[in-house]
Amino acid sequence: MRAIIISGTSSHCGKTTIACALLSALRHLGLKVCAYKTGPDYIDPQYLRQSGHCEAYNLDTWLMTPERTQELFAKTSRGHYIAIIEGAMGLYDGGQESTAGISRLLGVPVILVVDAASVGESAAAVALGFREYDHDVNIAGVILNRVGSDYHAEIIADALASRGIKLLGVFRRNSGLAVPERHLGLVPVPENAGYDPEELGRVAGECVNIPEVLKCTREVPDVPVQSIIPCVDGVRVGIAHDEAFSFYYPESLSVLEDLGAELVYFSPVHDDALPVADGYIFGGGFPEMFAEELSANASMLASVRNNLRPVLAECGGYMYLCRSIDDHAMTGVLPYDAIMTSRPVVGYMEARALHDNLLCDAGEIIRGHEFHYSQIDVGDNAFTGKNFFVADLCKYLHNLPLFEMKRKRTGKIHYGGCVQGNITASYLHVNFFGNIDCAKRFLSHIDIKQGLTG
Repeated sequence: MRAIIISGTSSHCGKTTIACALLSALRHLGLKVCAYKTGPDYIDPQYLRQSGHCEAYNLDTWLMTPERTQELFAKTSRGHYIAIIEGAMGLYDGGQESTAGISRLLGVPVILVVDAASVGESAAAVALGFREYDHDVNIAGVILNRVGSDYHAEIIADALASRGIKLLGVFRRNSGLAVPERHLGLVPVPENAGYDPEELGRVAGECVNIPEVLKCTREVPDVPVQSIIPCVDGVRVGIAHDEAFSFYYPESLSVLEDLGAELVYFSPVHDDALPVADGYIFGGGFPEMFAEELSANASMLASVRNNLRPVLAECGGYMYLCRSIDDHAMTGVLPYDAIMTSRPVVGYMEARALHDNLLCDAGEIIRGHEFHYSQIDVGDNAFTGKNFFVADLCKYLHNLPLFEMKRKRTGKIHYGGCVQGNITASYLHVNFFGNIDCAKRFLSHIDIKQGLTG
């Protein structure tokens, strides 16, 4: 199995478009492809998945540890001819969790995407700087994006050649190929009806030297993969999954299946009621974009309110369990309100549990990430963390907050989430592939046969 990383000089340089174009073009050549995204990202993998007609997984050494990241790559890439890995942000951004870190960890070369808009020979200087910055990262070549003319391309091509940098492709300025953005990322695939991976593949076939790209790939050695022993039998987990709730890591859900669970998917937007299951997961997404439809589905709202089974809610799912999202009524299972904000909370987190919950015991620390443009208004139950009597205070605040959250980058502390009965809800996104003990605990708490839930 061969692999290559498509990285860039920065965010918004066209990495996703070019990675998707290559996946589509290689697929059209009859090659069996697989796709990956570095870092915590739910949306880009949707485009990779649609372009390659394959699953797209996340490679994240913070959420999984380096060893588990290697295992995931080995496990999911077997049987494929080539893996296309899309990087995050700029090549060297993110410290140990950067795309460069993934390149070093897996031994996979990089194709650098350079945005050539409004620059000439300077584009070669940028590429040269990236190549020389870290000689442990193999930059095999460059693809130029947003080139204005043949003359523009020739100027940069000559400059690259003079520095021994291989030019692998040139994408011209084409607003029709650009994917619309929202917040700090792309608009999800279900909301982008105009996305056409077949057209991208056709363009890549004309703009990219595919044989040279294949020469740049490197054969990746296999590594042993840890086996997961099932811990439950006959347990059904309902997964909220539709255009409003689409933020799931496939490798995370696969852990639940490897542990013996059956996953049953349903739509809070379109379905009338919850499916029969032993427990439910409401993942992240953009429920605020579909708040009107969610609010109008009265039968589903009632079904969620009347549910007695355990529920794990992340981010968008947390918002859905509240009384409202801005002016739109939601389930009201939690006596709080979700309010949209203009500034994001984003980053890796270490979450120390202040209460026993569906994921871990009080005092345990788990890793995850947050990314949201909303906050939960808990009214008089607000807690700022400014007094030291956290345990005593929580007894009177309906198990608020659930987590003490420590930002990986800055060490700054904030509090969030809640436990209410058999509901665990917070903004924290957890990847079970790197937190198998959390997955086991969740399944054990919803396994009726073990008598752990009422």
